[in-house]
Amino acid sequence: MKTSTTDKVEGNVHKVKGEVKETVGQITNDPQLEAEGTIEKAEGKTQETVGKIKKVLGK
Repeated sequence: MKTSTTDKVEGNVHKVKGEVKETVGQITNDPQLEAEGTIEKAEGKTQETVGKIKKVLGK
């Protein structure tokens, strides 16, 4: 698998995990878990963007 595809897939996984953590944190009133989810979701979006850039560059 190309690194661009790997980055996009891993980015999506992190986004989903982050959304789950964020939601569970909201439901359980756990601000730390909610913050972890927000951070992980942002990291996932960044990694997905890196994958898209790599695809454009042919990597």
